[in-house]
Amino acid sequence: MQTKEILDALGMKRSLTRIAHEIIEHNKGISDIILVGIKTRGIALANRLKDMIEQVEGVSVDVFALDISSFRDDLDHRHPLPDLGLPVKDKKVILVDDVLFKGRTVRAAMDAIMHCGRAREIQLAVLVDRGHRELPIRADYIGKNIPSSLQEAVRVNVKEFDGVDGVYIEK
Repeated sequence: MQTKEILDALGMKRSLTRIAHEIIEHNKGISDIILVGIKTRGIALANRLKDMIEQVEGVSVDVFALDISSFRDDLDHRHPLPDLGLPVKDKKVILVDDVLFKGRTVRAAMDAIMHCGRAREIQLAVLVDRGHRELPIRADYIGKNIPSSLQEAVRVNVKEFDGVDGVYIEK
């Protein structure tokens, strides 16, 4: 397998810094915003965005982890959906994920959020958008667009789970 580094640790930091500033600017501050990281790597990225936003705004932002496994469209849903306990009512929810690909993970995440209540707005921040959507979903904040073929895989490593930061494309 051939692997090519697309973003190194510094490139990831720059992309996340830009996303943090875009979130603040687009929302005219951070009032009523919560960050929701999609397990697994989205959580690490959401926590980094939280730190960056707090450095700029001087105000704390809440971060929550979201496990979308019960909301996936490729699983049998005979069991009751779990109570996720996300405080989304009247909040601007910024969903955070590592890679946007076909859009199915984001669709499941939106279903999970709506199961918790009515958010004022849902926005999407991704480190990498690789295209190939199967659903009409787009990101509001994108770290890097990486055109890829369906035969390629995009892998995001984060220090918190993988020991190193980087974005790689594998053929």
